[in-house]
Amino acid sequence: MPASEVARYWDENAERWAADVRAGWDAYREYYNNPAFFEFVGDLSGRDVLDAGCGEGYNTRLFASRGAHMTGIDLSARMIELAREEEHRAPLGIRYEIASFTDLPVFADESFDAVISTMALMDGPDFPAALRELYRVLRRGGRPAFSILHPCFLTRGFSWITDNEGGLRLTIGGYFNAGSWVERWRFSSAARQLQAAPFAIPRFDRMLSDYVNGVIEAGLVLNGIAEPRPSEEACVKHSSLRNWRDTAPTFLYIRATKP
Repeated sequence: MPASEVARYWDENAERWAADVRAGWDAYREYYNNPAFFEFVGDLSGRDVLDAGCGEGYNTRLFASRGAHMTGIDLSARMIELAREEEHRAPLGIRYEIASFTDLPVFADESFDAVISTMALMDGPDFPAALRELYRVLRRGGRPAFSILHPCFLTRGFSWITDNEGGLRLTIGGYFNAGSWVERWRFSSAARQLQAAPFAIPRFDRMLSDYVNGVIEAGLVLNGIAEPRPSEEACVKHSSLRNWRDTAPTFLYIRATKP
């Protein structure tokens, strides 16, 4: 699946995706992923930071509100248009550009102190090229950090089954079957989504070793990995998180440094 096809899917998702995320329907983001990832990344205030695969800018704005000097890029022109509209409505000093994280000619070498990417790098067709390009735009000592769906558990063949005692068990399948496909789903906390068509999300399955080796082969020094667990408080607010707290992590975080 070429990058142009990925962009088409996200252009088609953009309007409803932005509306649903801004309305707080993405419970996994709000109560699980974002709190853990912000803690993992640490303080970026005063730093020049690139958000690689920023979408409509929701998390970009959160980092900016915490004091980072943010630039967001996304290959979806419609997502960037929506992000710019929000920046015009409530300025935070964020620059947005239409670009793939595998090709960033708009930025000179060593333009940023840090790169963050939340739930985007698993949705691009060329992860090694993305890491090489992010390495290029980072300054010496710069820190990339990204979150992705956990490749060991969120495989194409994963599912929940009920055991003989009525408990849920996670099954996985196809871990070694790398390739592109389109996943279709709705935000679980939005009851009204039951009447709406599911989002069509391009996916590019890789193994854990593909991600770790991609970081190393780009010349980065790996210095942190995390597999966050939903908090008890989050599970009380959204019961669907309980299965993941009890069974396996939904997300994988990787942090590195440019030597």
